[in-house]
Amino acid sequence: MYFTKKYFLLLSSLLIFYVSEINASYPEIAPKYETPEIATIGDAADDPAIWFNSLKPHQSLVLGTDKRSGVYIYNLKGRKLGFTKAGNINNIDLRTINNSNNSSTFIVGSNRSLQTIDLWIYQDKDIRKSLLRNKFSLSLSPNIRVKSNINIYGICAGNDPEFGLIVFATEDGGPNVEIWQYKNNALKLLKTFNNKGESEGCIFDDENRTLFISEENIRGVLRAYKVENNLNFSSPTIIDNRQGNIGYDPEGIAIYKETSQSGFIVLSNQGDSLFNLYNRQAPYEYITSFKVGPSLYGVVDGVSDTDGVAILNKKLNRDFPKGIMVVQDGYNKDKKIDKNQNFKFVSFADVLMQLDL
Repeated sequence: MYFTKKYFLLLSSLLIFYVSEINASYPEIAPKYETPEIATIGDAADDPAIWFNSLKPHQSLVLGTDKRSGVYIYNLKGRKLGFTKAGNINNIDLRTINNSNNSSTFIVGSNRSLQTIDLWIYQDKDIRKSLLRNKFSLSLSPNIRVKSNINIYGICAGNDPEFGLIVFATEDGGPNVEIWQYKNNALKLLKTFNNKGESEGCIFDDENRTLFISEENIRGVLRAYKVENNLNFSSPTIIDNRQGNIGYDPEGIAIYKETSQSGFIVLSNQGDSLFNLYNRQAPYEYITSFKVGPSLYGVVDGVSDTDGVAILNKKLNRDFPKGIMVVQDGYNKDKKIDKNQNFKFVSFADVLMQLDL
């Protein structure tokens, strides 16, 4: 018995050393800013989304969920501008759609308190008015709330040329994925399909009409589904799995767009505290992985065990000349002191430069 325990401890130490050595071989990108720790203790911060202020890019916003409480709003320096106690909003996403005279932003959240899809609709000019007071927060009640038929978990939105604004919702503890369409000021369920296992992270590539979705737990698979008018999801492309470049759970997914159709897929490789990079176009080749390490002098700590990821490929300001990547940090340490979770902001110009892309 003593030998077994000693052997197990030795094996564990070797495994930790091996993973550390493997991780050490990947480039580290330093974050520019971080948000304050969220109010909830434990595993609570989860998923970000980014709103682009087309008239004043430097006043764009970051939304971040506290999946046990609500939604935070931050500016590009990570300062909190607002918070809404909206319930257990697990994941969040948005799409801005241009109208003839204005643009409107549709924000969707997976509400696990009520098992609903919550949809907030704002005219961008109204968001900008709020920012004149340097404040903005979501309304307590969404414009539209519909009951999901699954144990709702993850969520992502898209603007599709055939279906318009669509929403994908994933199932906690099950393989089902729902597809909803926004039409006539309502959300209508179009289809439910099977992604083979429990999935959370997803993102829709509007221009390429492709849904990327990560299956957690047993297999750890990243899949791509081409969205066609007949909504046939029977033949996905397997991009990666645990036999390849994914360690334990694949989580959040984001897209960096170099052109309308080319660029990169970024996947949170949560078990290895890495971010995997893939070609945005089929066959979605794996390119490399990187870490988000601490900033100079440790002003902002590094990132580990990441859930949600969001990327915007717009020029925003001097800090983010080629876009921003926002990531959830599972272990937020401030000068070696454990704090509640938060979000880190990374300049994608640094990612492109350090990975020589």
